[in-house]
Amino acid sequence: MVDDTWSSALHRLWQAASRAEEVSALADDVYAPLLATPGVHLVVGTRWEDPQILRYMRALRAGSDSPVITATARSVPEAAVREPGDEPVVTRIPVAGLDDAGWPEAELLRRTPEATFVVCTFRLDHRGWASLGVGVDASADVAAVEGRLAQAVDVIVACHTGIIQRGREARRGADDALLAEASLQMDSSLDVEETLRRVARIAVPAVADGALVHLLRSEGPEFVSATHVAVRQQRALEEIGRENLWLAALLARRSEDEDTVFLSGPELDGSPFADTAEATEATEATEADGDGDGARPVAAEADRHSTVISISTLRARGRVVGSITFVYQRPEARLPGSAFLRSLATRAALSIDNALLYELRRHAVLSLQEHLLPSQLPVTDQWDLSASYEVGDPMLDVGGDFYDAVPRPDGSIALLIGDVCGRGAEAAALTGLARHTLRTLLEQGTDPGTALSRLNRALRQERASRFLTAVVATLAPRPTARRCSPRAARGTPRPWCSAATARSPKCSPAGSSSASWTTSRTRATRNASAPTTPWCSSPTGSPNHGRRAAPSSRASCRCGSPPCAVSTPPTSRRA
Repeated sequence: MVDDTWSSALHRLWQAASRAEEVSALADDVYAPLLATPGVHLVVGTRWEDPQILRYMRALRAGSDSPVITATARSVPEAAVREPGDEPVVTRIPVAGLDDAGWPEAELLRRTPEATFVVCTFRLDHRGWASLGVGVDASADVAAVEGRLAQAVDVIVACHTGIIQRGREARRGADDALLAEASLQMDSSLDVEETLRRVARIAVPAVADGALVHLLRSEGPEFVSATHVAVRQQRALEEIGRENLWLAALLARRSEDEDTVFLSGPELDGSPFADTAEATEATEATEADGDGDGARPVAAEADRHSTVISISTLRARGRVVGSITFVYQRPEARLPGSAFLRSLATRAALSIDNALLYELRRHAVLSLQEHLLPSQLPVTDQWDLSASYEVGDPMLDVGGDFYDAVPRPDGSIALLIGDVCGRGAEAAALTGLARHTLRTLLEQGTDPGTALSRLNRALRQERASRFLTAVVATLAPRPTARRCSPRAARGTPRPWCSAATARSPKCSPAGSSSASWTTSRTRATRNASAPTTPWCSSPTGSPNHGRRAAPSSRASCRCGSPPCAVSTPPTSRRA
């Protein structure tokens, strides 16, 4: 015959188990139905950590509405023999035969010495086990009691497994969200040190209580950043990362193939993270004296949990770029897994490596660009020359803009400005060829127009796929006035001159235009604050066509238009 009372109670227990977030929440739905079983006068359960650490004990006696709970953890070495295997074990033992040394439940059961203790021990997870037992008298159906105990234990184990599984899924979702956010944050900067600092800030406190990041240099690990949830420990952690010999030696011993390693307990002896009573007392004494500078070991901050550290190698594209050390002062259950730390380290390493590669290429581009321009301008008694070159965009490619000032045999100075279409290695090669060809010819006294023609012929012979716009002007001091004249220009259609109130008449064809700058001093500079209302522009096929170049001085064109500023072909650079 089916016991409807127990069946209903078991059904309610399964329902409660599906909603429970802690196994202890099932206590009322387990203890009361078992206590209602005929012949049962006491229900008692225990929870153990490791083989012999009693975490708590809960008991409910017949006729009582309130359970007796003992929540003080204590060691019971003799209880280690009771630890079950993978399957639950049901034991039947007379109360009189219980040994207090291994059975903490005996004290509660001895009120009925002639009773029998029926107990089921079972494993919850790899960290601990539990027991659920009842005290029965002679009137009880012991077989039925054992069956109910086994059913209740099945529900408890299933509930605990479900809680763990849901916790893992929730944690996996949180980890994925954190990794995605970390990738966005770290990829938003191409500065190496800023990227490293972001790694530390993202990880604390979501992943750990503290973090130290080191960058691998040729001379060894270099400390870059540290952060900690406790403000007073921030400086201490920075000093550890920067100066501590124990940590420096540990990082130096790490091989490239090592995975994330966790260190705790005796492994931290002699380190600034060691959990020692002396460290804690010293820190407390220092703080009591009002001289706390935060320089004591971080382990002194942990009041309840032992310090654990993990070290992950930052490896990207087959090379090690650094390491990240996490400091934990939290329960073991809240420590991140090795797979998560490995994924975070991989993302951080890629971001750091990208920043390093960007910095290397940027340095190479700037170095090459500098070598395509004159290292210095000529110094003469008649002219004071200066130049400014500004990159118009952040692209990591060498531009095709160039300038130079060349002293000529007759005492004049030839100024040349040019722009090669496009960017990259081909543009850089053509830029170098053009500048050095023009410089060599002009230094030899070649007429600017002839020099440009010979350069054009050389480019055609080389079958250059890019076009070049260039202008050459000569500066020659005269007794009556200081004047400079553009002598030749190549690479553009005929220029257009315009003024603020005049229509734009056509000037002389490209290559034969002539204009003069009237100046009161023998100083030629490019000044962005000069008048900009009248201007002269030569249209080109470059993407920068249409920009307005800042004129350097006033000018008068042969076409008869009002005085205007003569600009070089518009480019994204300024010389």
